[in-house]
Amino acid sequence: MKNRNEISSEFKWDFTPMFESDAAWEAAYDDAKSKIAEVSALAGTLTESAASLKAALDKIYALAEKIELIYIYAHLHKDTDNGNSLYQAMDAKAMSLYVNFSMATSFVDPEILATDEKKLCELIEDPSLKDYKHILQNTNRARPHTLDAKTEQILAMLGEAAQTPSNAFDMLEAVDMTFPDTTGEDGKPAPLSHGAYRVYLESSNRAVRREAYEKYFGEFKKHINTITALYSGSVKQDTFFSRVKNFPSSCEAALFGSNVPLSVYDSLVEAVHDGLPTMKEYIETRKKLLGLDEVHMYDLYCPMIKSVDMRSTYEEAKELVKKACAPMGEEYVSLLERAYDERWIDVYENPGKTTGAFSCGVYGVHPYVLLNFSGALDDAFTLAHELGHSMHSYFSSRENSYANSEYKIFCAEVASTVNEVMLVKYLLGVETDKARRAALLNHLLESFRTTVFRQTLFAEFERKAHEMDEAGVPLTVESLNGLYRELNLLYYDGAVVDDIHDIEWARIPHFYNAFYVYQYATGFCSAVKIANDILTSGDATNYLKFLSTGGSDYSIEELKIAGVDLTKPETVRSSLKVFDETLKEFKELVGA
Repeated sequence: MKNRNEISSEFKWDFTPMFESDAAWEAAYDDAKSKIAEVSALAGTLTESAASLKAALDKIYALAEKIELIYIYAHLHKDTDNGNSLYQAMDAKAMSLYVNFSMATSFVDPEILATDEKKLCELIEDPSLKDYKHILQNTNRARPHTLDAKTEQILAMLGEAAQTPSNAFDMLEAVDMTFPDTTGEDGKPAPLSHGAYRVYLESSNRAVRREAYEKYFGEFKKHINTITALYSGSVKQDTFFSRVKNFPSSCEAALFGSNVPLSVYDSLVEAVHDGLPTMKEYIETRKKLLGLDEVHMYDLYCPMIKSVDMRSTYEEAKELVKKACAPMGEEYVSLLERAYDERWIDVYENPGKTTGAFSCGVYGVHPYVLLNFSGALDDAFTLAHELGHSMHSYFSSRENSYANSEYKIFCAEVASTVNEVMLVKYLLGVETDKARRAALLNHLLESFRTTVFRQTLFAEFERKAHEMDEAGVPLTVESLNGLYRELNLLYYDGAVVDDIHDIEWARIPHFYNAFYVYQYATGFCSAVKIANDILTSGDATNYLKFLSTGGSDYSIEELKIAGVDLTKPETVRSSLKVFDETLKEFKELVGA
């Protein structure tokens, strides 16, 4: 692993489209800080008339846009090296600015909702407020969960402190944790890191997989009491905020923001449970092909097809993504080329860099993608995934005002997964080698396992952990480990759930953003349908319209533009049918 300063600039983010320098950032920070008092002074004037409401919202959203840019610049710098004290300080300043802005504008929703509902509805229909119509309608929907201005201000003041469990976990995982060397393919000591861990799990050498697995989880086990305390604190905050806001549960509070019915969550879990017999069959197939007496959790990630080299360089991965996304149209492909050429992507792992991968949309600039590229086949799919997010952000920003540009999390995982499905479909379409085709089918099966089954398992864990807290059951190492073990025994019937695997929940950063992960599963199922529709019809027009909707409507309605209705169970069930069909095709191909 190279140090940050040893990596060529072409593989690192270019921050200058946001700010030319840190000095320019400081100037913007000072300017934004000085304007917070101006938005505070708007209190009491909002609903005097349509003109006053528009003027106030224009000023508030203009400042919000500036503060978001300030925060993203600082936070992305920190993501490149979480141990850098300068970036830590910049990030802390930006977060403090954001919290102060939240406090200063905490009067907005209560003041709007203090207006007589009939008058408010008349204001909403005023043509001058068309850019804010959906936002105001959504605010009115939140009447039962909006408190008086003083209480809302107090809750906003908690914003910075509420980030403590997540921030502490990030620091523990990315900076303070150190992993012992493991044994590489050549039998020699090899470094173990977050990025390298997945590479070892994909090794065909079972001893390499097992040792890396045990040492990686062993490090989390050393800190399990600290992590339990952090996660318990995060759950308790969710419970607190949901109760203060008059929601029946933390889950319903989380779903409310996207106006997603609880039945969507429940039907996902039900449908996935119905698909567990196929998962058991998949595990049995894996056991036979790997020649194992029993499948352990560290045996789930290695390819079932031996001696097939599916690794790729970063340059090869870029070209694959372009070719796979060609059915989206020329503009889509040209935007991918811009992402490559204009340094939208931070490619390689370095000490202190945030683990995993993400895409961050930046209104008025362009998206930024973080990778930790190591050359595994999954890294090419990760590139496709994150660029799917980026295209969603780009089109939504271009076609909407800042106020309406941000799509909800519920839609977020659709665009990313469409790209992944397009990539595997493209590769299957051009690959004639039997072993490589089998490897690609293996990858598609693993995508189902990790994105639909695994993320739904995570979703159940989150739901049950929050229900435990809501019922007054203490969240301890034993109770959380026991819950996680119970779910793994259900989902991976036929595999051996090793004792140390009980703590895997402790390494999942998404758990600090509660009730996010179920959307990976609904997003994947939606994406399978959308990708199939595009490839069948040869027309991506409706999909591109969906990408351009941003936050201008509710997520459930936006997805209908792309031909997906998640209020009905058919989307998830049809996707799981593809999993079943893929397994059958795979077994026939390899003679399992």
